[in-house]
Amino acid sequence: MPGIIGRKVGMTSIFGAEGENIACTVIEAGPCIVTQVKNVETDGYRAVQLAFGEKKEKNTSKPLLGHFKKANTTPKRDVVEFRDFRKEYDGMVELGKEIRVQDVFVEGDFLDAVGTSKGKGFQGVVKRHNFAGVGGQTHGQHNRLRAPGSMGNASFASRVPKGKRLAGRMGTDRVKVTNLKVVKIMPEQNLIVVSGSVPGHINATVILQK
Repeated sequence: MPGIIGRKVGMTSIFGAEGENIACTVIEAGPCIVTQVKNVETDGYRAVQLAFGEKKEKNTSKPLLGHFKKANTTPKRDVVEFRDFRKEYDGMVELGKEIRVQDVFVEGDFLDAVGTSKGKGFQGVVKRHNFAGVGGQTHGQHNRLRAPGSMGNASFASRVPKGKRLAGRMGTDRVKVTNLKVVKIMPEQNLIVVSGSVPGHINATVILQK
């Protein structure tokens, strides 16, 4: 399989083979259900659609209820499509099949994690763009330490150019972290432990890709 959907549980640390302390993220990956298989003849491209997480039937639209019924499964919360998977996965992607974490990854693999970063709200330029501020407190600059400083043009143009780094909403961006090592897999609990940090808050949806 080209990947799997999971839920971020939290962070911990594991001692490596040489006694080093490795910061790790624990993810509940799967079980996922194959809800659609696309091919070149009918859809123009190859893809497999996976669904993860339970959802109440009353909160699911009728078109989605029929979509899940075709796969003979209950309504799911997250639906993700993995495009252009290799042909050797053809035997693993029948409609309605359950995909578990041990079917996709083994210990020692490297994967990419895709998620939505934590929202920070409206932030200033020092936190958002690592500005240094105006400088020291000499010459009466008692309240300018975290200010952006001069930013506009002189008489020509006489405006602030587009794309200028300013204060604004920070976070809630789609982030992809690459080359995370699979440290441990616990198939009984559907858990996978990867080295390093994964974007998102606790209980956030995470997409794990090969």
